Amino acid sequence: MIQAIAFYLFAAVVIVSAGMTISSRNPVHSVMWLILAFFNAAGLMVLVGAEFIAMLLVIVYVGAVAVLFLFVVMMLDVQVAEMRAGVARYAPLGLAIAVALAVEVFVAVQAWSIGGLQLARRAAPIHDAVPNIQAIGNLLYTRYLFVFEGAGLVLLVAMIGAIVLTHRERGGTRYQNVSRQNARRPQDATRNMRPEIGQGVRL
Repeated sequence: MIQAIAFYLFAAVVIVSAGMTISSRNPVHSVMWLILAFFNAAGLMVLVGAEFIAMLLVIVYVGAVAVLFLFVVMMLDVQVAEMRAGVARYAPLGLAIAVALAVEVFVAVQAWSIGGLQLARRAAPIHDAVPNIQAIGNLLYTRYLFVFEGAGLVLLVAMIGAIVLTHRERGGTRYQNVSRQNARRPQDATRNMRPEIGQGVRL
């Protein structure tokens, strides 16, 4: 009974948070609703026994991705009026993509309901004594090791590409010339002056 109540509570909050994420006018509020949706989705994962995915949602998505989104949105000067104009311009394309995704989800559900997808038979059997995290680690670092490393390389290339695309040369910037500094002699850096009394020092 308690698990059912917790499930419906987490599911309701996830649905409401997802709706507020895409309907909030303030981008900062949208990110905050997204963080709330991640927390409640992690609660759902704990209920079904997938504690590894729950920790990924909290540590990776909430602790890194969502916080990064929040800082980027707060630092950028987002013009809400311009964003609305862009949404109105691309509304037909977005609606077509939404309809296509809905049709794909409907076809997948129908195929699963009539027995076209035998997911339970293809699932690898896991002993009850083996924790969920250990089972995922055994598969990830043995059978899917090259796939895991390939995903890491793809993320590395994406990070380098994002840095290259966002890098801009700034004019009037003075850079440090290390070789020129090392070649400078002490007599070039200082100059001995012998001012007379009462004349002071000439700069």
